[in-house]
Amino acid sequence: MAVLEALQSACHACTACPLAKTRTNVVFGVGPCPSPIVFVGEGPGQQEDLQGELFVGPAGKLLDDMLSIIDLSRKNAYITNIVKCRPPQNRDPLPQEQDACIGFLNGQLRLLQPRMLVCLGRIAAMRLIHEDYRITREHGQWVCKDGLWLTAIYHPSALLRDVSKRPETFSDLLSIRAKARELGIM
Repeated sequence: MAVLEALQSACHACTACPLAKTRTNVVFGVGPCPSPIVFVGEGPGQQEDLQGELFVGPAGKLLDDMLSIIDLSRKNAYITNIVKCRPPQNRDPLPQEQDACIGFLNGQLRLLQPRMLVCLGRIAAMRLIHEDYRITREHGQWVCKDGLWLTAIYHPSALLRDVSKRPETFSDLLSIRAKARELGIM
């Protein structure tokens, strides 16, 4: 855990991209280390930036509810983002911002040693699964890279804006639980 804390300290001191100038807080990650399951979003929003915590507010409440459906929580799964500082007006993180921050995510993944990674939304999926990922077509599909199983689901914020996507997401959540059981994680 000390190595993860050292990585977090380095992240807090980072000034590698312009987001460092506008952030209130670095939002690093939460959960156990090691962690067999990691959830990765795109970046912190306004409330996360203000509080320095991941997924707070309505999207965080929905994520917690989604995790509880499949017997997961912030206590037995790790949650983080591609970028650790809030993009202005909650815009998508730019490729150069992602590039500046990806080393921290890679460091987290090396220390966490997950067997499953769930991308929360298209930005994370485009960075971690493949660059032309289409969330509307590919959500819930599994890909294995170097022994790590990856999938993507709709971001909780998207589900707040469009409730019609919730039934698909429920099926994706059941698929996550089934894959975890198949891998002996749950």
